Amino acid sequence: KRNRRKSCKELHHTTMHFGHPRRIVSMKNTAIILVLCCSLMLFVGLINVGRQRLGSPAVRRTSSYQSYPSSSCDSIRRRSIPPMLGLTALSLSQLDRTLADEISAQSVVSPLAKAPKNVFIAGATGNTGKRTVEYLHRRYPSIPVIAGARSIEKAEKQGLSNLEGVTVRKFDVLMPKEKIVEAISGADTVVCVTGFVPSNPLAMKKAAHEVDNEGTIRLIDAAKEAGVSKFVLISSILTNGRAIGQEKNPGFVITNAFGGVLDEKLVAEKYLRSSGLDYTIVRPGGLKDSAPT
Repeated sequence: KRNRRKSCKELHHTTMHFGHPRRIVSMKNTAIILVLCCSLMLFVGLINVGRQRLGSPAVRRTSSYQSYPSSSCDSIRRRSIPPMLGLTALSLSQLDRTLADEISAQSVVSPLAKAPKNVFIAGATGNTGKRTVEYLHRRYPSIPVIAGARSIEKAEKQGLSNLEGVTVRKFDVLMPKEKIVEAISGADTVVCVTGFVPSNPLAMKKAAHEVDNEGTIRLIDAAKEAGVSKFVLISSILTNGRAIGQEKNPGFVITNAFGGVLDEKLVAEKYLRSSGLDYTIVRPGGLKDSAPT
C-alpha cells in the first residue's frame, strides 16, 4: 500500500509538473493570437480613418499651352477621388474625364489641343492596366489602343489581343530607352500604370527604385523622343505625404514601407512636371474588385 500510495503521489506530481505548464503555454498562445488579431483590426481601422481625413487632391493637370496668360497658374484643375483602402490604382472615371477633355473640349482647353489618335498603355496586363485597356476599348472604340505588356502570352490569355482596335506590344520600363521608343511609336498619348510588385523583402527598395523611379523617368524620356504629346501618370495617394505633414499617417507609413515606393514615385512625378510634356498626374487611393459605385 505504501508503495502504491507513493506511486500515485509521484504520478500526481508528474502530471501537475508537466501538464499544468502546458495549459499555461496554451493559454498564452491563445492570448497572443487574440492580441495580434485585435491589433491588426485596429491598424486597418486607422488606415481607413487616416485616408478619409486626408482628402488631398488626387488629380493635378498642367499644360504648357501658349493660349493661357503668363500669370495663370500651371495647375488647371484639381479633382478628388474618394479615398479607399489600397495602394496604387487608376480611377477610370478620372481617365474618362481626361480623355473627354481632349476629345470634346478642345476649343475650351486650347486651340493647340488635339484628340488622341493612339493611346499607349504601359503595364497593360496588371489589374489596373487591363481594366484601362478594356475601358478605353468600350468607351472610345474609335481610338486605337496599344497595350504594352512584359508578357505577350499573358496579354493573350487575358484576351487583350482579341479586342478590336487593340494591339499588344512587348514593353517593360526596364528595357533600354531605344526599345521603349520603338514600343510606343505611333502613340500620341501614354498612360503609365506601371508599378513594382513586392516580392523579396530584401530587394524591395531596389525594385521600387528601378521601376517607379528610374523606369518611369525612362518612359517619360522615351515619350518625348517618340513625339508623344500627352502623358498620364497613375501615381498614388500620399506621394506628397512628407510635404503636407502626413509622414506619420498610417497609410503613408505602411505603403512607403514597401521599398520607399511613395518617395520613388514622387521623384518621377517631379521629373514629369519639368519634362515639358502636357501631363496629368492621378493620385488615387486604391482599387477594389467590386463593381464601381
